[in-house]
Amino acid sequence: LMKCFYSSSVSEDLGCRRGEFSRKHYGSVELLISSDADGAIQRAGRFRVENGSSGENTDYTPDTWHRTDVHLENPEYHTRWYFRYFLGKVHQNYIGTDAEKNPFFLSVVLSDQNNQRVPQYHSILWRKTGTQKICLPYSPTKTLSVKSILSAMNLEKFEKSPREIFHPEIQKDLLVLEEQEGSVNFKFGVLYAKDGQLTDDEMFSNETGSESFQRFLHLLGDTISLKGWTGYRGGLDIKNDTTGTSSIYTVFQGHEIMFHVSTMLPYSRENKQQVERKRHIGNDIVTIVFQEGEESSPAFKPSMIRSHFTHIFALVRYNKQNDSYRLKIFSEESVPLFGPPLPSPPVFTNHQEFRDFVLVKLINGEKATLETPTFSQKRQRTLDMLIRSLYQDLMPDLHKVNNMLNRRSFSDVLPESPKSTRKKEEARQAEFVRLGQALKLKTTVKGDATANLATTGFCKKEPWESQSFCSNFPHEVVCADSWGQSLLVSTDAGILLIDDGQPSVQVFDKTLQIKQMHVLEALDLLIAQTDKGKDSRLLVFRLSALQKDIETKQIIKSKYDCKENKLERTKGCHLYAINTHHGSELRIVVAIRNKLLLITKKYNPCSSLTSSSLLSSESPVEEFQYIREICLSDPPVLMTLVDGPTGDSDSDSDNMICVAYRHQFDLVNESTGESYRLHHVEANKVNFVAAIDVYEDGEAGLLLCYNYICQYRKVYPFNGGSPLIQPSAYDFHFSWNQVPYAVVCAFPYILAFTTYSIEIRLVVNGNLVHIAVVPDLQLIASRSDIYFKATATVSGSSDSSSLEMCSVSSPPTPTAYEMPECPLSSLEGESSCKSLYKIPLSNLVGRSIERPLKSPLAPKVITTTTPSGSATLPVAHSLSLSRMEIKEIASRTRKELLGLSDEPISKTESAQKQKKVPRRQSDLKPGAMRSTSSDRIMISSSSESYSEGCHLPLPTSLDPNTVANQEESSPSSYPFQLISLYDEDIIDLK
Repeated sequence: LMKCFYSSSVSEDLGCRRGEFSRKHYGSVELLISSDADGAIQRAGRFRVENGSSGENTDYTPDTWHRTDVHLENPEYHTRWYFRYFLGKVHQNYIGTDAEKNPFFLSVVLSDQNNQRVPQYHSILWRKTGTQKICLPYSPTKTLSVKSILSAMNLEKFEKSPREIFHPEIQKDLLVLEEQEGSVNFKFGVLYAKDGQLTDDEMFSNETGSESFQRFLHLLGDTISLKGWTGYRGGLDIKNDTTGTSSIYTVFQGHEIMFHVSTMLPYSRENKQQVERKRHIGNDIVTIVFQEGEESSPAFKPSMIRSHFTHIFALVRYNKQNDSYRLKIFSEESVPLFGPPLPSPPVFTNHQEFRDFVLVKLINGEKATLETPTFSQKRQRTLDMLIRSLYQDLMPDLHKVNNMLNRRSFSDVLPESPKSTRKKEEARQAEFVRLGQALKLKTTVKGDATANLATTGFCKKEPWESQSFCSNFPHEVVCADSWGQSLLVSTDAGILLIDDGQPSVQVFDKTLQIKQMHVLEALDLLIAQTDKGKDSRLLVFRLSALQKDIETKQIIKSKYDCKENKLERTKGCHLYAINTHHGSELRIVVAIRNKLLLITKKYNPCSSLTSSSLLSSESPVEEFQYIREICLSDPPVLMTLVDGPTGDSDSDSDNMICVAYRHQFDLVNESTGESYRLHHVEANKVNFVAAIDVYEDGEAGLLLCYNYICQYRKVYPFNGGSPLIQPSAYDFHFSWNQVPYAVVCAFPYILAFTTYSIEIRLVVNGNLVHIAVVPDLQLIASRSDIYFKATATVSGSSDSSSLEMCSVSSPPTPTAYEMPECPLSSLEGESSCKSLYKIPLSNLVGRSIERPLKSPLAPKVITTTTPSGSATLPVAHSLSLSRMEIKEIASRTRKELLGLSDEPISKTESAQKQKKVPRRQSDLKPGAMRSTSSDRIMISSSSESYSEGCHLPLPTSLDPNTVANQEESSPSSYPFQLISLYDEDIIDLK
């Protein structure tokens, strides 16, 4: 019998399932009722309870799949744009009113993206409903006006046209507007509850805590004396000790945190309600409840606490037997979902990991609470009042000013000023920058801005970190898909098969131009759309036949050898799509102008075909059958196949096709061809990006991405031939910072790709977790592992094997009289080279998997020995440099970064350079730059060294001893790793 090609790849299965997610990981809403000792009901409330047990059937190993997503959501160093990009730099501010006569402010700055010398515009629109932030590309040949910026923000009509504000003091007012987004520092309550206590009066009346409670407090932070305290005080008295003499304080990832501990606040024997304690803890949004007793004892319920302000409770229990902590989270029903989800079971034996998890969870929880109606309405009223007040103060002065500068309101954002006003404008800009820099320094010293990178824990490995796959790839990439551990790439030089550390193999010559492809390992198929225009066709190949040609080194095929591989009736196709879940049937929809062709391929996994009969027919064309034709009103720009709710592809009555054209997304019934409106885009110009099919608990949904918007829509099953398309409580939307050209979903993340960055958010709530800067970024494959092409520069003055992602010294921000720096690739003495990188899907979804399918390319084999001396299994050799070369490069790079000479350093001198690392960042004085010289360096921008310091942790891969001891099978090269919070100088890790 033949070798069965239908054995499914674990990695391919994972790729098919990465669009599956469940809100059950984040708890379920329950009605919680508390009663007194006599059983009488006291209070009741609806809370989302997270207990680490999702309840659904899943094959994920407990405590493994969800360990990758412990991140602060919407971190301030990615969201506080005005402080980060504008303050202390030359920028423009405008004022106007919209068609409803509501005032608004617009701030625009032209700067380089994270010192990558990629000029772009950062724009902030301030309105009473909140702020809107977008990035727009810079073009030296295309004029960008204020009107075009507002148009990109869907603000087309004005009651009064925007006028520029020239007063330097406007920076203070706009900084106040940005601070309405929420504090960068936090205060959390800590309530001690003894075993059996069921009321808040009993809990607040505990004078002291147990030994385990004291250890828990020591784990949270450090004990500080309140009198004379100069850091963040969280509302506590630091002059007269009226709120106690000491408290618990810490700094976590740049945020100062003060804990209101019940046993450390003043206690009154006469006041049974302990009003002084409740005054602080009862007014905290988040409260930790440390409860003594066994699991079988009565558990804490949020309804036991009489507080209309506290929205989140974190219940902590300590187990002495195994020295572990158990965590349970209660969130008021109106609080949006926030991460990270609790492990299953929610038990932590690693205390430091537990501390980090709890603090991230609580910070994210407080931020999410600010989005509830209780807080968002108050913030909106405050923002509206501030904007209107500022508008009334500024408009009289703007009417008095009548000079040439005011003509800039609808001209270029950064124009050339007339010569007559050049000196006056230069003086104004100098004063503008001086005031902004002073304001930035004052804000930093006060602690109202997050600390620099030294406190953000970038030493840990992030799931989106990339691995170098193929260095110095010279070809232009059209499309690609993974094949085993290899990558099948369509380039300008033909179709190439690339493997890590191996020379590429040409599969087809350049006469075959593939525009779109899918490698389906489980089906032994390669599907490809070739050529363009009227000559475009859909071709199908057997992977086994291609692999045989590679192994036997047959003559490279051209497009003229593929006549037997063409699918009938597909001539002139411009787009095709396949179903994600092709367990029992592969469905293909081919678009030919406004006509859709539905084609299927059915197969039996237990087929008894012999290998000879299979290989005798190299073309699988006969296995495909044409089903029906569907006509649309317009040619589709995007297509996505959506499986029915049961996942049974044999019955196509519930299968749908999502198509995008004109200004709308429609759903098309595969069985009847009927079309239904899913979403209409309210915008003058629409840039369709993606329509991603996701499946929540088995039910289909769609992530519709266009312009800056990503919108989730639940797709209900067909009912009597028509789908139920209606607003749902599960629908949500969010905005990207830049317009992406591709979006990839890998639960719990959704990644947006632009030409210079990867914007990473969470699928369940759209919250931002990270922005990775990648020069000249091109996504080339994402169906399983994510592959992209990016630029590194080879400096002509240094060794050719030493790669640099960008220059450490940052170019000056362009002013009104300076054009932006030239692109990186055109700098004198440097040449641009592009490499291929890979982000393993298993890292993103948190599962450690191995590919059972071997690479079509034979890997080099090396033998490594275990510590016991026995030989291990052969591994693929993927280093292109020898061990000594890596050691030499790492040693030289480390010396350059540390500013060391080439002279040898004695042991005494080396010891003097080492400093003790504090146990936590809170061991340092508040307000100081928190860094340690033992594992971090500091790079300061020359123009703003006082506040723009870049604290970067030195990666262990730069240490020659560490590099020498690393396994050769697991190198990684990160093109976008270490970024400071404000200047964002980048250090190459190679």
